[in-house]
Amino acid sequence: MVATLDDTKRSAIAVKLADIKAVQQLLIENEQQFIGQVTDSEVANNLRNMLETDQKNLGILETVIGQYGIQAQPQETITQMVEKIRELMKGSKLSLYEKVFQHELLKHQQVMSGLTIHKAAQKVGADVMLAIGPLNTINFENRAHQEQLKGVLEILGVRELTGQDADQGIWARVQDAMAALSGVFGSAVTQTTDKQDMNVQDVIRLDHNKVNTLFTELLASNDPQKIQEYFGQIYKDLSVHAEAEEQVVYPAVRPFYGQNDTQELYDEQAEMKKKLDQIKAISPSSSEFKDQIKKLMDAVGDHIRQEESTMFAAIRNNLSTEQSEQLATQFKAAKVKLQEKMGVVSK
Repeated sequence: MVATLDDTKRSAIAVKLADIKAVQQLLIENEQQFIGQVTDSEVANNLRNMLETDQKNLGILETVIGQYGIQAQPQETITQMVEKIRELMKGSKLSLYEKVFQHELLKHQQVMSGLTIHKAAQKVGADVMLAIGPLNTINFENRAHQEQLKGVLEILGVRELTGQDADQGIWARVQDAMAALSGVFGSAVTQTTDKQDMNVQDVIRLDHNKVNTLFTELLASNDPQKIQEYFGQIYKDLSVHAEAEEQVVYPAVRPFYGQNDTQELYDEQAEMKKKLDQIKAISPSSSEFKDQIKKLMDAVGDHIRQEESTMFAAIRNNLSTEQSEQLATQFKAAKVKLQEKMGVVSK
């Protein structure tokens, strides 16, 4: 029987993504607090822009984690660090300058964690690279925030030490530094989404792209262990995706997509689940295994084409942007619950 347990490398990346999410939530709390404490209007505006971006990035990060397919808890050391910094930020032991200084260090930590995950993903599989792709946008914006925070620190530090304003030209230098970063990161960033609220078509398409990549990786491999790992991920991803669609998406589209067409999607997924369970009972070293995978891939491909053509068109024609984004939020939330229920969780 094919096991569906996560291999060590994939679980480790899931934990690191959970670490980043815990720190991201702390960054948002910090910025909300700083805005109420600064008196310089330009500093406050920069912090507001930073907060808006970080809230958007939290949404992107949650999408990445759902797309990655493994729900994890942050490391205990990260949880303890977050709680300690949260207490310091709320207390009076640190000056505002010192608090912002610690905040900038957290930004640096986020950048390095994001880059580390990106490099690790290159060693694990193309499907992992696809799932974590939007981290490129978050990494870029965190680096840009570091440059902004340097300007904020210069203003706060000079004022704290001398009681006087810093020299003019700080924000011009910050803009120049951010423009230079844009040249370095730009090509990678434009390949990912920077929307806080993707519509439901975007989110479903991400799942489709990932499972197609997994199929390709599995069929290209001759290592029974790797084949087993790939199928384990396919099994979990397709099971969660199908159930979340049946709970959230299909009931929502049935009124305008039509009873017959919607029922066809349900029936196709029921057949797909049967195929998954049949394959699960076959040895990955058997020649029959890949033959059955190819049949499953063909069936999933037909299902994907129907969804991405006629169902997506029906959604575009009948739901507003806001309604489609709300449906995406509900779909992602359903996936998280199902991943937890199925034990797709790394401790």
